[in-house]
Amino acid sequence: MGQTTMSFRVDNALKRNFDQLCDDFGVSSSAAFTIFMKAVVRERKIPFEIKAASEEEIRHNALAAFQRMRADAAAAGIQDMPLSDINSIIREARHGQ
Repeated sequence: MGQTTMSFRVDNALKRNFDQLCDDFGVSSSAAFTIFMKAVVRERKIPFEIKAASEEEIRHNALAAFQRMRADAAAAGIQDMPLSDINSIIREARHGQ
């Protein structure tokens, strides 16, 4: 059976960590990808769940983040700052003033 070469880009740190883990398992990263591809072909699916957050999770996380920001603003005593003042502070920060 003929063989082919595959190449793709990946973050350096991720590759280092992956190579180390494969070495701990006693296989090369090439062998690990071959195992993965054989499992995909055999099972006709990705052998792990790939899922995006539901709209409900996104709303919940956004609300929680907003509530944390409000609490932080209240703790700093700036919860009632008008938008014009906030925009002025942002402009100053962007221009290094």
